[in-house]
Amino acid sequence: MLTVENWNDLPGGFHPASAPDYLPLPQLRDLQLRRLKAVVHRAYEHVELFRSRMQERNLTPADIRSLDDIRHLPFTEKSDLRDTYPFGLFASPMQEIVRLHASSGTTGKPIVVAYTREDLEVWASVMVRTFAACGLHRGDIIQNAYGYGLFTGGLGAHYGAETLGATVIPISGGNTDRQVMVMKDFGVTAICCTPSYFIHLMEYAADHGINLKDLPLRAGIFGAEPWTDSMRRRIEAEAGIKAYDIYGLSEIIGPGVATECSCQDGLTIFEDHFYPEIVNPATGEPCPDGVEGELVLTTLSKKAMPIIRYRTHDITAFKTEPCPCGRTLRRINRISRRSDDMFIIRGVNVFPSQVETALLSVEGTLPHYQIILTREKGLDQMEVQVEVTAAIFSDKVRSLESVQRKLADAVEHVLGIRVAVRLVEPQTIERSQGKAKRVIDKRNL
Repeated sequence: MLTVENWNDLPGGFHPASAPDYLPLPQLRDLQLRRLKAVVHRAYEHVELFRSRMQERNLTPADIRSLDDIRHLPFTEKSDLRDTYPFGLFASPMQEIVRLHASSGTTGKPIVVAYTREDLEVWASVMVRTFAACGLHRGDIIQNAYGYGLFTGGLGAHYGAETLGATVIPISGGNTDRQVMVMKDFGVTAICCTPSYFIHLMEYAADHGINLKDLPLRAGIFGAEPWTDSMRRRIEAEAGIKAYDIYGLSEIIGPGVATECSCQDGLTIFEDHFYPEIVNPATGEPCPDGVEGELVLTTLSKKAMPIIRYRTHDITAFKTEPCPCGRTLRRINRISRRSDDMFIIRGVNVFPSQVETALLSVEGTLPHYQIILTREKGLDQMEVQVEVTAAIFSDKVRSLESVQRKLADAVEHVLGIRVAVRLVEPQTIERSQGKAKRVIDKRNL
């Protein structure tokens, strides 16, 4: 019988009942506690920030005797990764780090995450479990349209699909005409991308006389942005596929933290590697099962960069009833909103403060701006409206175009994506007596 400890050695096709998803609860809780004790000890010994915070609370690793004791440990925030940029939270020496990824931070500096060889094996294994839960197996042809590079989505899905034994097409994002051609000509059976981009692919295919229902495509593995059940229904009806929601974040590992199964009723968290809590966003106190709160995650097996009680700011709740699929791991409701002001555009995390930093780096702009989010042909669009000084606005068209171009370049430099920028006259943007409303979301998420 395959055990948890040797599951990473499993070849492509596997019997789902042998996977850790189906562990008896006493065995799962014992495994979690052993891994929690080990990861707390590792972080305490090798990460100065975590050690100092534990010492402030008069805690040592020996004080973690049960899973309930996790609530005594300090939280980790995204700002901690930014403040210790680039390598301040690493628990492994650089000689043992085999890969670095990065995601956007709030000041233009990326959030850096690291992996040892063992971490990459865990990552591949949870992605195998993700794909298996979505009904994929050896012999599938998977078109991976998540972005490759510093973004964790592309390579995370890639190595998981290869470990599963599937055929992977590393097409990355963009180039819509080629995406549809490859989908049609290569006999693709599953696609990985953001749900909004897949809707764009659907509309492009329809405009060019291609009926996706005539293709072998049967599954979409969609993540990196919030989406609704109405969007799922549209995708499944028009493309004739099953659309699955997956969840992950770079700070924890990347994609592979949680996934829907064939029941499509909540996301199963791979809690043998990522211990979940739901807390009150205001107080940090635990929420009862079924009560909505903020998802907090602890990595139980990460070597290079153990993260303890990471506040995701994603709002969800634990599902209280067991899943009909038989998995014993806990499930959460689909995530559709956050407790902070971050939003996701084309799979990229964006904070208004990032936009503000970029805008104010260009001479002639005023600290009054608004971000307008819309959705056109299934793709998220972002326009930044920014006030400029009266002198700039009354200048020649060529000068205005120059300022607009500089602003667009500055925003792209910080965010990593190109967005529309529109210059408006002084006093055009509505003022607020309280907190300024920076983001107008017209996407109907």
